Amino acid sequence: MKVDINKTSGKSSGKKITLSDKIFGIEPNDHAIYLDIKSYLKNQRQGNSKVKGRSEIVGSTRKIKKQKGTGTARAGSIKSPLFKGGGQIFGPQPREYNNKINKKVKDLARKSALSHKIKEKSLTVIENFTLKAPKTKDFFKILTNLSVENKKSLFFLAENDKNLILSSNNISNTMVKNISDINTYDILNADNVIFVEESISKLNEILN
Repeated sequence: MKVDINKTSGKSSGKKITLSDKIFGIEPNDHAIYLDIKSYLKNQRQGNSKVKGRSEIVGSTRKIKKQKGTGTARAGSIKSPLFKGGGQIFGPQPREYNNKINKKVKDLARKSALSHKIKEKSLTVIENFTLKAPKTKDFFKILTNLSVENKKSLFFLAENDKNLILSSNNISNTMVKNISDINTYDILNADNVIFVEESISKLNEILN
């Protein structure tokens, strides 16, 4: 399929670019998207929450009161989970949340997410551009020209551009990423996905 290439002014440049139907024109597989996003979110977790059990509490092991004859429940040491300052019963321990999925499933999920964006008409291709210096004001002007200043927007660059990345850092709802870091979660989390012209050819190499 062919789409227009826009200028950073928001107007059409008159040029068109061909998007691969194998990437942008497939029937989206929502289950693959679910598996990929679940894996991505699990891998973000640190898994280092930890509490002390009764064996790890530092304290006396003296029996608090006699076993029988008090009229109340039996009690061992002060480390008992039933007492204040005692150990936790079945509390969280450090664990790995990492979850791997097959590369083919991950590729299918990214293709499905991009196909969703094409169907929603929330995917744009713009001419290659850069900024002479890191200026938030200049970058925000581009967002305004593209009518995405109040929306979650995701820019994909062919290569890391320090000036563009620094210029976007102070804009809360905008993210600028290298095309090699493309992932399903970021695509679907954004209202508008914007590709720089050069990044399309690199995307074809990654997903084809």
